[in-house]
Amino acid sequence: MPAEEGGLLAEELRLDNEKQLLKQYYAGQQIESPNGGFLMLLGSRPSEGGAVAIFECSATSMRYRVLIPKATRSERKKVKERVDAGDDPDCPRHGSSARLVRAGRDLVCSACGIPYGRA
Repeated sequence: MPAEEGGLLAEELRLDNEKQLLKQYYAGQQIESPNGGFLMLLGSRPSEGGAVAIFECSATSMRYRVLIPKATRSERKKVKERVDAGDDPDCPRHGSSARLVRAGRDLVCSACGIPYGRA
């Protein structure tokens, strides 16, 4: 996203192995950078039902943009069942390491920003 569109100061690059990177991210594992070093999460922001996560390489300071897909129907159903049972739901992707928090009328993952249902 170029700077003139309200993004960061420089354009972020895309990674080829986004699916594998997301699995490591959800599991809380350290993610190796293609340039050496490791990728550190700078933040995430909502984007068309899903989210965009920005990672920075610890060795080169290059930034990478990863698209986090929106919640699936089965993930939303799981969260609704937990809420209806009176439990505080965890993120279906991150597990017990990330609780869903209320953001307006939605239940949103505190780690990746994905909305999983109505509060």
